[in-house]
Amino acid sequence: MNTKKKFLAPALAAFLLIGPAIEPANAAHPPWNQKTKCEAKDPDGRRIPTRYGNSHLGWNHLSGKHNVKKCAFITSALNGDVDEEHGPRLVYYGNAVRPGKKVIKTRVIVQYARQTNEKKKEDRYTVKKGEVIGVITAYCYGMNKCPHWVNE
Repeated sequence: MNTKKKFLAPALAAFLLIGPAIEPANAAHPPWNQKTKCEAKDPDGRRIPTRYGNSHLGWNHLSGKHNVKKCAFITSALNGDVDEEHGPRLVYYGNAVRPGKKVIKTRVIVQYARQTNEKKKEDRYTVKKGEVIGVITAYCYGMNKCPHWVNE
């Protein structure tokens, strides 16, 4: 058996046993977890999930990059009306209040559609029919990371 066949045979066998990756081979974004971490309803009755996601969107993104560790941070903003609407992209404003000390403005960005709106189709995130992407990110306005007290 030549060297090419020695290499290709095990690789082909592994592919056939394991199968293709979760995401299509042409997906430009990293795989993402579509399971729901938490969910809220806004005053208009929209059911908005916060999916675990990945480092680009969802819980894994906002809990790491922006230090949001409690679903209540998201729910408090979603309890109010939509403050900005850009097609299926909704923005909710909120406040994180430290009693007697400080108020920080918060933002929750939601994609209320079955897929995100990246220009290239292969860059889009998609969920199954009848579902919505949900929370893309949540953060403290004007800062990269929220202070730890917003999670108390």
